[in-house]
Amino acid sequence: MSQLSEGPTARGTRWGTIVEAAAARMPGLMRPVLGFRRTYLPLLMVYFAYGALGIIDVSRDMWIKERLTLTPAELAGIGVWLSLPWTVKMVFGQLVDSVPIFGSQRRSYILIGAAFTACGLVTLAGAAGGWIAFARADGLYILGAMLMVVGTVIQDVVADAMSTEVVSRVDLAGNARPEGEIKAELGMVQVLGRLALGIGILSVAGLSGWLAQFLARETVFLLGLVIPGISAFGVLLIRQESSERRPLDWRILGGGIGFGLVVLAVALGGLPFGQEVVFVLSMLVICTMLFFVTRELDARTRRAILFASIIIFAFRATPSVGDGYFWWTLDVLKFDEAFYGSLRQTAAVIAIVAMWTFSRQLTEYSVTKVLFWLAIAGAVLSLPNISLFYGLHHWTEETFGFGARTIAVIDAAAASPFAQLSMIPLLTLIAFYAPAGHRATWFALMASLMNLALVAGQLQTKYLNEFFVVQRGEYSDLGPLLIIATALGFIFPLGAILLFGRRA
Repeated sequence: MSQLSEGPTARGTRWGTIVEAAAARMPGLMRPVLGFRRTYLPLLMVYFAYGALGIIDVSRDMWIKERLTLTPAELAGIGVWLSLPWTVKMVFGQLVDSVPIFGSQRRSYILIGAAFTACGLVTLAGAAGGWIAFARADGLYILGAMLMVVGTVIQDVVADAMSTEVVSRVDLAGNARPEGEIKAELGMVQVLGRLALGIGILSVAGLSGWLAQFLARETVFLLGLVIPGISAFGVLLIRQESSERRPLDWRILGGGIGFGLVVLAVALGGLPFGQEVVFVLSMLVICTMLFFVTRELDARTRRAILFASIIIFAFRATPSVGDGYFWWTLDVLKFDEAFYGSLRQTAAVIAIVAMWTFSRQLTEYSVTKVLFWLAIAGAVLSLPNISLFYGLHHWTEETFGFGARTIAVIDAAAASPFAQLSMIPLLTLIAFYAPAGHRATWFALMASLMNLALVAGQLQTKYLNEFFVVQRGEYSDLGPLLIIATALGFIFPLGAILLFGRRA
């Protein structure tokens, strides 16, 4: 009889007991489960969709190699332009903070971002299928990729603002909560956001390889339209939007729009060293706007954020090898689409496990300590890629019976968590000091600064690929390129930590 009458409350109590018992036995591993709140779900769906957009990654990369004429240096240069919408996030942040659309400061902007992403996917599909032909395939790729970036930026701004709003600064009695408690909960929101992103990547990583192997590129791009639908569906779960609203700060909005117009003019005008000019202007504009916003904070807080930001900037402003290594693995090691799907899936699993396991360290340890060990580990784990180019896989196959694919899987699995792990301490810091009514703008400005670091890394990648020239089928310069990129990726963050670590 008791079993027949057991209702949702009883089942919920039993589930709560099970969770509490598991938490008592494994307190570290259960932290993300215990830290989850239903109010987090809409923003987690946005992050999940961002990760799941990787469903097109293998097909896009293969299409670029097969159908487009762009070199690795040109692709790195295009990557600079594609990174720039992230540096004008303050424009979207101001709009989200101050300009409701149809009475909404959250739902409407998520839908607008999803629409931009969908338009980008349709553009790529039309270019691959030949039914959009008003420009060359190279140009359509840039247009489609830019639309997707803009859509992602808009949704990311909203999710960032919501990540600070879902954590209450007061308890049920209306009293101020302890700062340490608020910071820990904000940190857990950031961990859950990175986990949602990682789960999104995992959910499509293997699938992206199989789809690329068996379906036309056009078909995969159209299948990708499911992804913006996920974040749009999350809009239905937003029960209450923020009531915080500030008047438009025309210094930030007008400066951001003016800066965007200058960037567009430089891009279309073909100005010599245009990317470098835009990078310097971006730094000046963003640092000036951050000065305006951080005047509300005390001097000690501003210094802590400054030095922590310098360290993370250096960590993210490191060059990569570029597309040449990917092409080499296809042509020389004979990796295929399905294997790359499996490789990405393995990396995604490890990234999630690492974020889950180290959630306490990421939310409670200092930025300096986390990034110091990540810099060392990152340099060590870059060695297998270099060794593969110089024939390590031939020796391991003869001696131990495993070759290039096994080494690639081990290396990808070990190195995969670093990009996500490195951002969590800074995101926690940003979320903690986000001023009420100005949260989206604050988050956007800080994120813009961090994304400028990626632009700096892309510029260095372009320079390296112009000096060490790698072409389709011509890979003699790839070895030195791998070595130099790895060395710079170690020297920059370690130098910043040694110089500014104590003051951060």
